[in-house]
Amino acid sequence: MATITYDGTTRIYPGADHPAVDGLDLHIEDGEFLVLVGPSGCGKSTSLRMLAGLEDVDSGAIHIGERDVTGLSPKDRDIAMVFQNYALYPHMSVADNMGFALRMAKTPKAEIERRVSEAAKLLDLEPYLDRKPRALSGGQRQRVAMGRAIVRQPRAFLMDEPLSNLDAKLRVSTRSQIASLQRRLGVSTVYVTHDQVEAMTMGDRVAVLHEGVLQQCASPRELYERPANAFVAGFIGSPPMNLLDCELDAAGARVGGTAIPLPPAVREEVASGTVTIGFRPEDVSLVGSAEQGIPATVDLVEELGADVYLHCGLPEARGGVVVRAEPRSAPALGETVRLGVRPEAVHVFAPTTGERIAG
Repeated sequence: MATITYDGTTRIYPGADHPAVDGLDLHIEDGEFLVLVGPSGCGKSTSLRMLAGLEDVDSGAIHIGERDVTGLSPKDRDIAMVFQNYALYPHMSVADNMGFALRMAKTPKAEIERRVSEAAKLLDLEPYLDRKPRALSGGQRQRVAMGRAIVRQPRAFLMDEPLSNLDAKLRVSTRSQIASLQRRLGVSTVYVTHDQVEAMTMGDRVAVLHEGVLQQCASPRELYERPANAFVAGFIGSPPMNLLDCELDAAGARVGGTAIPLPPAVREEVASGTVTIGFRPEDVSLVGSAEQGIPATVDLVEELGADVYLHCGLPEARGGVVVRAEPRSAPALGETVRLGVRPEAVHVFAPTTGERIAG
């Protein structure tokens, strides 16, 4: 087990206009489960592959523990990687797949059998040790790939979207198994996903990347409640935060003819002009009075059982908002409603940089 450190790490692909990863500074504690998340092309997989030694580092350094591994080959880094497609050998049994790396390392046969047996018990794979991968389900193959990583007893686990080939129901159950297993083993883990729900439910901390630049690294709760900028605010959360560009006046941020009060600290920093405000769907409510709130039209009713999300258009403002409503009293499609936003739940971002304005 070990800490992992990216120290100003940059990767520029030949012929590219911009770095795939630009000056990444990130420290992962010993035993921590860190998730790299972001949209396609943000640099998360490249960051992981640099750590694995599968991509060159153009500048900066990578440390595993006290050792600088920037120039080392993958086999010398003492890491184990779980790939998206599992990368199992089809002609080998489950037991042989799990013990393959140990055989290549000339580990004694008795030790291989012991480690494979322990990992199989940990992953509930004992009944399948003699089967070939083609006789397994997707979830079982994923567990075999995990077992192959576990038996090596590495200093760090690297996982590159290992659940993306599973169906939605199996993804939910398997991600909880992986998170639980990692905590039992206590091995430093870097996990890449494009699914922010997966990131929020699995990681001790989540690092959000955009266009090769680290936007914020924090606990899931902090990312949700105090996003560092408008990109993080709009990416984290399902549905994401509502973001609206608004004009300021003496009463606050003007939305659809209604003023939303802003904290005094924000008003001191931004006295006038345009700001971007954000608020979560659960921080908007339907107002009974026709004289209060923001006028809106229900464009879509999204029924999710315990929750209903209303996608509302704002006639007097650009864009729309998503509102979480009470399922048994939700308005109908096309209905005109009035929306009230909790002022204390409003986030404010600079319109030019997108950075959060403290308040």
